[in-house]
Amino acid sequence: MRTLEQQFTIHHAFPVYFSRNVLRAEDPLLVAILLRGGRGRKAHKTLCFVDSGVLTTCPALVRRIERYAEVHRNFMELCGPVLPVPGGEKCKSEPHVVETILKQIQEYHLCRHSFVLAIGGGAVLDAVGYAAAVAHRGLRLIRMPTTVLGQNDAGVGVKNGINAFGRKNFVGTFAPPFAVINDFDFLDTLPPQDLRAGMAEAVKVALIMDRQFFNSLFSRRFDLAAFRQRPMEEMIVRCAALHMNHIGTGGDPFETGSARPLDFGHWSAHKLEEITGGLVGHGEAVAIGIALDSLYSYRLKMIEESELHRIFMLLADLGLPLYHPALAALDIGCALGEFREHLGGEPAITLLTGIGRKKEVDRIDTALMARCIDELRQHAGAKEFSPLTENRKTSMAAPLYGELN
Repeated sequence: MRTLEQQFTIHHAFPVYFSRNVLRAEDPLLVAILLRGGRGRKAHKTLCFVDSGVLTTCPALVRRIERYAEVHRNFMELCGPVLPVPGGEKCKSEPHVVETILKQIQEYHLCRHSFVLAIGGGAVLDAVGYAAAVAHRGLRLIRMPTTVLGQNDAGVGVKNGINAFGRKNFVGTFAPPFAVINDFDFLDTLPPQDLRAGMAEAVKVALIMDRQFFNSLFSRRFDLAAFRQRPMEEMIVRCAALHMNHIGTGGDPFETGSARPLDFGHWSAHKLEEITGGLVGHGEAVAIGIALDSLYSYRLKMIEESELHRIFMLLADLGLPLYHPALAALDIGCALGEFREHLGGEPAITLLTGIGRKKEVDRIDTALMARCIDELRQHAGAKEFSPLTENRKTSMAAPLYGELN
């Protein structure tokens, strides 16, 4: 038997910019990004896809993009019209959307040296990013997130995905973008619900990685709830930095292992989104998932009651939900099993051992988790959360994932 072993290392690097009014004609940032792609004196072919919801709230955006390309025509060739993409989970759930994006990439003759500019919320970035990743085995993607959730989480990572067979992000790729531009001006047009939704990811990453960040969020929670500009921008930048640091230094950027701490609270969140058909948005679902897994961590005596109280107070004061009726219909075993498949390998569920500290476990007591869901139901709508004080005997159900770490 002969064996040939192939080994190689690929270096990935991409910048994430935070700015305002990036698409004004005289702003040099987008052109500077295009020039990083080489090609000497030739203008870079660029095809632009924009979230239809963004176009509704910013009807002048198309003309601004066209004007920008006109002014910088020596460097940027807008090779087709600005193309709308349906916003929200619809674009990830209906196959014809990605097929249309791919058809337009083919119709306007983009090549691997061309650029796709995606402007929109996280779902649109996912759908366009997936199409860009599979067309010609990868086009250069510039993301321009327009939501808090996109700017501090979804837009700064290396993943994209679409929904299939009733499963969230069942189809997708790992494909780092060429660059990310976070233009805070887009946030000025968002409704309160969308501004609030992205805060859940900030709470999540603070809980598992950075106690000081959590304390900052807690002390400024009323400013954040009022969407004050400076606290919002600082929250977005810090949250994005923590996400990027984990991806870049955590040793597993393409998630070949099982541990995935950035998915804290997500095993139930993904299922909530699925069973409500998107009625519960990602940010709201993550907030509920954080509440559930924090309560479960408390019931296992992994965190103090005072810590649980602060977590729930922060979520509530930010205006995020702690419960949704669909949670009561959750098949816990099924949801955990599907999440394990999504993770790959051995199960690894992230729980808290304190604010800013985490632990991966390979078993969930489904009976105890069900009681935690019932506790959330009983306390739904309460501004302050006080765990039920009755002495309950913990039932150690048959291990779902082997022994608890």
